[in-house]
Amino acid sequence: MKNGTRFAALGGVVVAGALALSACGSDNNSSGSSSSAPAASSSDCVKGTVNAAGSSAQKNAIEEWSKGYSASCAGATLNYNPSGSGAGVQAFTSGQVAFAGSDSALKPEEHAPADARCKTGKAIDLPMVVGPIAVAYNLKGVTGLQLSPATVAGIFAGTVKTWNDPAIKKDNPSATLPSTAIKTLHRSDDSGTTDNFTKYLTATAPDIWKFAGGKKWTAPGGQGLKGSDGVSTALKQTDGSIGYVEMSFATNNSLATSKIKNGAGEYTELSADSAGKAVASATPTGTGNDLALKIDYKTTAAGAYPIVLVTYEIVCEKGLPTDQAGFVKAFLTYTSGSAGQAALSKLGYAPLPDSVLTKVQTAVKALS
Repeated sequence: MKNGTRFAALGGVVVAGALALSACGSDNNSSGSSSSAPAASSSDCVKGTVNAAGSSAQKNAIEEWSKGYSASCAGATLNYNPSGSGAGVQAFTSGQVAFAGSDSALKPEEHAPADARCKTGKAIDLPMVVGPIAVAYNLKGVTGLQLSPATVAGIFAGTVKTWNDPAIKKDNPSATLPSTAIKTLHRSDDSGTTDNFTKYLTATAPDIWKFAGGKKWTAPGGQGLKGSDGVSTALKQTDGSIGYVEMSFATNNSLATSKIKNGAGEYTELSADSAGKAVASATPTGTGNDLALKIDYKTTAAGAYPIVLVTYEIVCEKGLPTDQAGFVKAFLTYTSGSAGQAALSKLGYAPLPDSVLTKVQTAVKALS
Protein backbone atom coordinates (compact mmCIF):
# COMPACT_ATOMS: atom_id res chain seq x y z
CA MET A 1 0.00 0.00 0.00
CA LYS A 2 1.44 3.33 -0.98
CA ASN A 3 2.51 5.27 2.12
CA GLY A 4 0.86 2.50 4.14
CA THR A 5 3.46 2.23 6.88
CA ARG A 6 3.74 5.95 7.40
CA PHE A 7 -0.02 6.49 7.38
CA ALA A 8 -0.75 3.65 9.75
CA ALA A 9 1.42 5.40 12.32
CA LEU A 10 -1.28 8.04 12.62
CA GLY A 11 -3.45 5.40 14.33
CA GLY A 12 -7.05 4.36 14.04
CA VAL A 13 -7.18 3.90 10.27
CA VAL A 14 -10.56 3.12 8.81
CA VAL A 15 -10.01 0.94 5.75
CA ALA A 16 -13.33 1.78 4.14
CA GLY A 17 -12.95 1.08 0.45
CA ALA A 18 -11.22 -2.28 0.61
CA LEU A 19 -14.16 -4.12 2.13
CA ALA A 20 -15.63 -6.96 0.11
CA LEU A 21 -18.96 -5.39 -0.72
CA SER A 22 -21.49 -5.84 -3.46
CA ALA A 23 -23.92 -3.23 -4.66
CA CYS A 24 -26.86 -5.23 -3.29
CA GLY A 25 -25.26 -6.50 -0.07
CA SER A 26 -26.37 -5.55 3.42
CA ASP A 27 -24.64 -2.83 5.40
CA ASN A 28 -23.89 -3.51 9.03
CA ASN A 29 -21.34 -0.78 9.67
CA SER A 30 -21.21 1.58 12.59
CA SER A 31 -23.44 4.11 10.87
CA GLY A 32 -26.43 1.90 11.54
CA SER A 33 -27.82 2.25 8.02
CA SER A 34 -29.76 -0.64 6.57
CA SER A 35 -28.36 -0.69 3.05
CA SER A 36 -25.25 0.31 1.18
CA ALA A 37 -24.93 3.79 -0.26
CA PRO A 38 -25.99 4.21 -3.91
CA ALA A 39 -23.22 3.10 -6.23
CA ALA A 40 -21.09 5.56 -8.14
CA SER A 41 -21.32 5.86 -11.89
CA SER A 42 -18.80 3.56 -13.53
CA SER A 43 -17.75 6.47 -15.73
CA ASP A 44 -16.37 8.20 -12.64
CA CYS A 45 -14.30 5.21 -11.55
CA VAL A 46 -10.61 5.73 -10.82
CA LYS A 47 -8.94 2.74 -9.20
CA GLY A 48 -6.08 2.83 -6.73
CA THR A 49 -5.32 3.32 -3.05
CA VAL A 50 -5.48 6.78 -1.49
CA ASN A 51 -4.98 7.90 2.11
CA ALA A 52 -6.99 10.65 3.78
CA ALA A 53 -7.45 11.80 7.38
CA GLY A 54 -9.18 14.29 9.60
CA SER A 55 -12.62 15.08 10.92
CA SER A 56 -14.20 12.35 13.01
CA ALA A 57 -17.51 14.16 12.42
CA GLN A 58 -17.59 12.89 8.85
CA LYS A 59 -16.34 9.38 9.64
CA ASN A 60 -19.73 7.73 9.10
CA ALA A 61 -20.28 9.65 5.85
CA ILE A 62 -16.86 8.68 4.49
CA GLU A 63 -17.45 5.02 5.32
CA GLU A 64 -20.81 5.02 3.55
CA TRP A 65 -19.46 6.91 0.53
CA SER A 66 -16.51 4.55 0.24
CA LYS A 67 -18.87 1.59 0.07
CA GLY A 68 -20.96 3.22 -2.62
CA TYR A 69 -17.89 4.22 -4.62
CA SER A 70 -16.16 0.85 -4.36
CA ALA A 71 -19.37 -1.00 -5.32
CA SER A 72 -18.93 0.23 -8.91
CA CYS A 73 -15.18 0.71 -8.83
CA ALA A 74 -13.54 -2.57 -7.84
CA GLY A 75 -9.94 -1.95 -6.87
CA ALA A 76 -10.57 1.51 -5.42
CA THR A 77 -9.50 1.79 -1.77
CA LEU A 78 -9.76 4.83 0.47
CA ASN A 79 -7.97 4.58 3.83
CA TYR A 80 -9.54 7.27 6.04
CA ASN A 81 -8.16 7.98 9.51
CA PRO A 82 -10.73 9.85 11.67
CA SER A 83 -7.92 11.44 13.67
CA GLY A 84 -9.60 14.82 14.18
CA SER A 85 -9.58 17.97 12.11
CA GLY A 86 -6.32 19.37 13.48
CA ALA A 87 -4.40 16.15 12.88
CA GLY A 88 -5.92 15.82 9.41
CA VAL A 89 -4.77 19.29 8.35
CA GLN A 90 -1.28 18.53 9.65
CA ALA A 91 -1.18 15.22 7.76
CA PHE A 92 -2.29 16.97 4.57
CA THR A 93 0.24 19.77 4.94
CA SER A 94 3.07 17.29 5.51
CA GLY A 95 2.10 15.27 2.44
CA GLN A 96 1.01 12.12 4.28
CA VAL A 97 -2.53 12.17 2.85
CA ALA A 98 -4.13 13.14 -0.45
CA PHE A 99 -6.88 15.18 1.20
CA ALA A 100 -8.04 16.13 4.67
CA GLY A 101 -11.45 16.37 6.29
CA SER A 102 -11.86 19.39 8.56
CA ASP A 103 -14.81 20.82 10.45
CA SER A 104 -13.32 24.28 9.95
CA ALA A 105 -12.00 25.92 6.82
CA LEU A 106 -8.25 26.54 6.69
CA LYS A 107 -7.25 29.43 8.92
CA PRO A 108 -5.07 32.23 7.46
CA GLU A 109 -1.94 30.85 9.12
CA GLU A 110 -2.67 27.36 7.73
CA HIS A 111 -3.05 28.43 4.11
CA ALA A 112 0.62 29.06 3.29
CA PRO A 113 1.92 25.61 4.34
CA ALA A 114 -1.11 23.93 2.77
CA ASP A 115 -0.52 25.79 -0.51
CA ALA A 116 3.15 24.81 -0.40
CA ARG A 117 2.15 21.15 -0.10
CA CYS A 118 0.15 21.52 -3.34
CA LYS A 119 3.31 22.68 -5.18
CA THR A 120 1.76 23.93 -8.44
CA GLY A 121 -1.65 24.94 -7.09
CA LYS A 122 -3.49 26.14 -4.01
CA ALA A 123 -5.27 24.29 -1.22
CA ILE A 124 -9.01 24.91 -1.26
CA ASP A 125 -11.89 24.21 1.11
CA LEU A 126 -14.81 22.26 -0.36
CA PRO A 127 -17.93 21.95 1.84
CA MET A 128 -19.19 18.38 1.63
CA VAL A 129 -21.10 17.44 4.79
CA VAL A 130 -23.48 19.44 6.96
CA GLY A 131 -23.08 18.13 10.49
CA PRO A 132 -25.49 19.66 12.99
CA ILE A 133 -23.96 19.78 16.46
CA ALA A 134 -26.21 18.21 19.06
CA VAL A 135 -26.24 19.38 22.65
CA ALA A 136 -26.88 15.88 23.94
CA TYR A 137 -27.73 14.99 27.51
CA ASN A 138 -28.44 12.07 29.82
CA LEU A 139 -30.82 13.02 32.62
CA LYS A 140 -33.06 10.37 34.14
CA GLY A 141 -36.74 11.21 33.86
CA VAL A 142 -36.28 14.31 31.68
CA THR A 143 -37.17 14.51 28.00
CA GLY A 144 -37.75 17.39 25.59
CA LEU A 145 -35.11 19.64 27.17
CA GLN A 146 -35.01 23.21 25.80
CA LEU A 147 -31.99 25.49 26.13
CA SER A 148 -31.28 29.11 25.23
CA PRO A 149 -27.80 30.21 24.10
CA ALA A 150 -27.14 31.88 27.46
CA THR A 151 -28.06 28.71 29.34
CA VAL A 152 -25.86 26.52 27.12
CA ALA A 153 -22.97 28.94 27.67
CA GLY A 154 -23.55 28.98 31.44
CA ILE A 155 -23.58 25.19 31.62
CA PHE A 156 -20.29 24.76 29.77
CA ALA A 157 -18.69 27.76 31.51
CA GLY A 158 -19.47 26.13 34.85
CA THR A 159 -21.77 28.86 36.21
CA VAL A 160 -24.92 26.73 35.82
CA LYS A 161 -24.08 23.77 38.06
CA THR A 162 -27.26 21.79 38.75
CA TRP A 163 -30.12 20.65 36.55
CA ASN A 164 -32.71 22.58 38.58
CA ASP A 165 -30.84 25.88 38.18
CA PRO A 166 -33.21 28.83 37.58
CA ALA A 167 -31.75 29.36 34.09
CA ILE A 168 -32.74 25.84 33.01
CA LYS A 169 -36.11 26.17 34.75
CA LYS A 170 -36.79 29.36 32.78
CA ASP A 171 -36.22 27.50 29.50
CA ASN A 172 -38.35 24.55 30.69
CA PRO A 173 -41.16 25.99 32.82
CA SER A 174 -43.31 22.84 32.76
CA ALA A 175 -40.51 20.32 33.35
CA THR A 176 -39.72 18.61 36.66
CA LEU A 177 -35.98 19.03 37.00
CA PRO A 178 -33.83 17.18 39.56
CA SER A 179 -31.10 18.75 41.68
CA THR A 180 -28.54 16.44 40.03
CA ALA A 181 -25.12 17.98 39.49
CA ILE A 182 -24.36 18.77 35.86
CA LYS A 183 -21.40 16.86 34.43
CA THR A 184 -20.10 18.56 31.28
CA LEU A 185 -18.21 16.57 28.64
CA HIS A 186 -15.96 18.04 25.94
CA ARG A 187 -13.38 16.95 23.40
CA SER A 188 -9.83 16.49 24.67
CA ASP A 189 -8.26 16.37 21.20
CA ASP A 190 -7.96 19.16 18.63
CA SER A 191 -11.43 19.26 17.15
CA GLY A 192 -13.27 21.20 14.48
CA THR A 193 -16.45 20.39 16.39
CA THR A 194 -15.05 22.22 19.41
CA ASP A 195 -14.05 25.11 17.14
CA ASN A 196 -17.58 25.44 15.77
CA PHE A 197 -19.31 24.92 19.10
CA THR A 198 -17.23 27.61 20.83
CA LYS A 199 -17.77 29.98 17.89
CA TYR A 200 -21.49 29.54 18.51
CA LEU A 201 -21.08 30.31 22.23
CA THR A 202 -18.93 33.36 21.53
CA ALA A 203 -21.38 34.71 18.95
CA THR A 204 -24.57 34.16 20.95
CA ALA A 205 -23.56 34.59 24.60
CA PRO A 206 -20.42 36.79 24.74
CA ASP A 207 -21.25 38.11 28.22
CA ILE A 208 -21.09 34.57 29.60
CA TRP A 209 -18.66 32.72 27.33
CA LYS A 210 -15.33 34.52 27.71
CA PHE A 211 -12.93 31.71 26.79
CA ALA A 212 -10.69 31.48 23.76
CA GLY A 213 -12.05 29.61 20.78
CA GLY A 214 -10.26 27.30 18.38
CA LYS A 215 -9.85 23.56 18.10
CA LYS A 216 -8.64 23.13 21.70
CA TRP A 217 -11.12 23.29 24.58
CA THR A 218 -9.95 26.09 26.91
CA ALA A 219 -12.70 26.42 29.53
CA PRO A 220 -11.98 25.00 33.00
CA GLY A 221 -13.76 22.01 34.48
CA GLY A 222 -15.66 19.22 32.84
CA GLN A 223 -14.28 15.97 31.50
CA GLY A 224 -12.32 15.76 28.25
CA LEU A 225 -12.68 12.73 25.99
CA LYS A 226 -11.03 11.81 22.72
CA GLY A 227 -13.13 11.94 19.59
CA SER A 228 -16.87 12.04 19.04
CA ASP A 229 -16.98 8.34 19.93
CA GLY A 230 -15.47 9.06 23.35
CA VAL A 231 -17.94 11.82 24.17
CA SER A 232 -20.90 9.76 22.94
CA THR A 233 -19.90 6.72 24.99
CA ALA A 234 -19.49 8.79 28.16
CA LEU A 235 -22.88 10.43 27.63
CA LYS A 236 -24.58 7.05 27.41
CA GLN A 237 -22.94 5.90 30.64
CA THR A 238 -23.26 9.02 32.83
CA ASP A 239 -26.49 10.27 34.37
CA GLY A 240 -26.55 14.06 34.68
CA SER A 241 -24.13 14.54 31.80
CA ILE A 242 -24.27 16.92 28.86
CA GLY A 243 -21.91 17.29 25.90
CA TYR A 244 -21.66 18.32 22.27
CA VAL A 245 -21.43 15.81 19.43
CA GLU A 246 -22.43 15.75 15.79
CA MET A 247 -26.02 14.71 15.11
CA SER A 248 -24.87 11.51 13.41
CA PHE A 249 -23.25 10.32 16.65
CA ALA A 250 -26.27 11.36 18.71
CA THR A 251 -28.56 9.50 16.31
CA ASN A 252 -26.46 6.35 16.14
CA ASN A 253 -26.10 6.21 19.92
CA SER A 254 -29.77 7.03 20.65
CA LEU A 255 -28.82 10.09 22.72
CA ALA A 256 -31.39 12.65 23.86
CA THR A 257 -30.80 16.04 22.24
CA SER A 258 -31.83 19.52 23.35
CA LYS A 259 -33.99 21.94 21.43
CA ILE A 260 -31.96 25.13 20.96
CA LYS A 261 -33.38 28.66 20.88
CA ASN A 262 -32.47 30.42 17.62
CA GLY A 263 -32.28 34.12 16.72
CA ALA A 264 -35.99 34.18 15.92
CA GLY A 265 -36.80 33.07 19.47
CA GLU A 266 -37.84 29.53 18.48
CA TYR A 267 -36.73 26.46 20.41
CA THR A 268 -35.80 24.37 17.38
CA GLU A 269 -35.62 20.59 17.13
CA LEU A 270 -32.41 19.13 15.75
CA SER A 271 -32.94 17.70 12.25
CA ALA A 272 -31.36 17.59 8.81
CA ASP A 273 -33.95 20.05 7.53
CA SER A 274 -33.52 22.60 10.34
CA ALA A 275 -29.72 22.45 10.00
CA GLY A 276 -29.90 22.91 6.23
CA LYS A 277 -31.83 26.14 6.75
CA ALA A 278 -28.97 27.53 8.84
CA VAL A 279 -26.32 26.61 6.25
CA ALA A 280 -28.36 28.13 3.42
CA SER A 281 -27.99 31.51 5.15
CA ALA A 282 -24.19 31.21 5.52
CA THR A 283 -21.91 33.84 3.96
CA PRO A 284 -19.14 32.77 1.52
CA THR A 285 -15.69 33.94 2.66
CA GLY A 286 -13.42 32.15 0.18
CA THR A 287 -12.44 33.31 -3.29
CA GLY A 288 -12.61 31.44 -6.59
CA ASN A 289 -13.13 27.74 -5.96
CA ASP A 290 -12.27 28.07 -2.27
CA LEU A 291 -15.75 27.75 -0.80
CA ALA A 292 -15.19 28.52 2.88
CA LEU A 293 -18.38 29.66 4.62
CA LYS A 294 -19.19 31.82 7.63
CA ILE A 295 -22.12 30.41 9.59
CA ASP A 296 -24.61 32.87 11.08
CA TYR A 297 -25.09 31.41 14.56
CA LYS A 298 -27.68 34.12 15.31
CA THR A 299 -29.76 33.18 12.29
CA THR A 300 -33.35 34.38 12.33
CA ALA A 301 -34.40 32.03 9.52
CA ALA A 302 -37.67 30.37 10.48
CA GLY A 303 -37.16 26.82 11.71
CA ALA A 304 -33.35 27.00 11.56
CA TYR A 305 -31.28 25.00 14.06
CA PRO A 306 -28.36 27.35 14.83
CA ILE A 307 -25.48 25.09 15.96
CA VAL A 308 -24.12 23.60 12.76
CA LEU A 309 -20.76 22.77 11.29
CA VAL A 310 -19.77 22.22 7.72
CA THR A 311 -17.14 19.57 7.15
CA TYR A 312 -14.79 20.49 4.34
CA GLU A 313 -12.59 18.34 2.20
CA ILE A 314 -9.30 20.21 1.97
CA VAL A 315 -7.78 19.42 -1.41
CA CYS A 316 -5.18 20.66 -3.85
CA GLU A 317 -6.79 22.55 -6.71
CA LYS A 318 -3.88 21.12 -8.66
CA GLY A 319 -0.45 19.76 -7.85
CA LEU A 320 -1.12 16.27 -6.45
CA PRO A 321 0.63 13.28 -8.04
CA THR A 322 -1.40 12.16 -11.06
CA ASP A 323 -2.71 8.93 -9.51
CA GLN A 324 -3.89 10.70 -6.35
CA ALA A 325 -5.39 13.65 -8.24
CA GLY A 326 -7.51 11.41 -10.44
CA PHE A 327 -8.81 9.37 -7.52
CA VAL A 328 -9.64 12.44 -5.40
CA LYS A 329 -11.50 14.11 -8.25
CA ALA A 330 -13.51 10.97 -9.04
CA PHE A 331 -14.34 10.27 -5.39
CA LEU A 332 -15.46 13.85 -4.71
CA THR A 333 -17.48 13.84 -7.91
CA TYR A 334 -19.41 10.98 -6.34
CA THR A 335 -19.72 12.51 -2.85
CA SER A 336 -21.00 15.83 -4.24
CA GLY A 337 -23.34 14.11 -6.70
CA SER A 338 -26.97 13.18 -6.14
CA ALA A 339 -26.18 9.64 -4.96
CA GLY A 340 -23.53 10.75 -2.47
CA GLN A 341 -25.61 13.54 -0.97
CA ALA A 342 -28.71 11.34 -0.80
CA ALA A 343 -26.82 8.94 1.47
CA LEU A 344 -26.31 11.58 4.18
CA SER A 345 -29.75 12.04 5.74
CA LYS A 346 -30.11 8.44 6.96
CA LEU A 347 -26.76 8.76 8.74
CA GLY A 348 -27.71 11.82 10.82
CA TYR A 349 -26.20 14.43 8.52
CA ALA A 350 -27.82 17.02 6.26
CA PRO A 351 -27.22 17.30 2.50
CA LEU A 352 -25.70 20.53 1.25
CA PRO A 353 -28.33 23.11 0.25
CA ASP A 354 -28.54 23.55 -3.53
CA SER A 355 -27.11 27.07 -3.36
CA VAL A 356 -23.85 25.64 -1.99
CA LEU A 357 -23.85 22.27 -3.76
CA THR A 358 -23.80 23.67 -7.30
CA LYS A 359 -20.65 25.66 -6.47
CA VAL A 360 -18.99 22.59 -4.96
CA GLN A 361 -19.72 20.53 -8.07
CA THR A 362 -18.18 23.25 -10.25
CA ALA A 363 -15.06 23.37 -8.08
CA VAL A 364 -14.67 19.56 -8.17
CA LYS A 365 -14.88 19.55 -11.96
CA ALA A 366 -11.97 22.03 -12.04
CA LEU A 367 -9.63 19.84 -9.96
CA SER A 368 -6.57 18.65 -11.88
